[in-house]
Amino acid sequence: MPSLTERVWSPYVAGIIIGLLQIPAFLLAESALGASSSFVTAAGYLASAVDGGVAQIDYFAKYMTSQKYFWQSALVIGIAAGAYLSARASQTRRRAFSPAWTQMVGVTSTWGRAGMGFAGGFIMLMGARIAGGCTSGHGISGMAQLAVGSFLAVTAMFAGGILVASLFRRV
Repeated sequence: MPSLTERVWSPYVAGIIIGLLQIPAFLLAESALGASSSFVTAAGYLASAVDGGVAQIDYFAKYMTSQKYFWQSALVIGIAAGAYLSARASQTRRRAFSPAWTQMVGVTSTWGRAGMGFAGGFIMLMGARIAGGCTSGHGISGMAQLAVGSFLAVTAMFAGGILVASLFRRV
């Protein structure tokens, strides 16, 4: 078992640990690992604070009333907190700006980076909702269940990643 103070974990060990998390997820929460639904839950509650009628919309109501989605929300919060604590424990530091993005689009300000991050996150989340799940949902849970749709989604994700990486190399 790797130490929490190590800067890098073996991807094999990390993969095995994540894969084994499927067992308690299915046994205790009766749900697969995934993250994109938690953002719908959060958006539903935030929007309902402004307009109570949002909770009556079928799409949001489903995500605001099921315990399954509260568990996924806790999972996402735990992932963020765990990443922060891991970075602190291993004393990992990173550059404030990615050299690739700075070179490609010329973004050097914090607000510009935040805007790009928000836009990129919005596009990714929209894609995850259209695809019926996020990369962790399809890649980890769906493929573990041998779901054909997840195999297709992961294939498309890798193809898209390879395409973007090849475009980066040209720039």
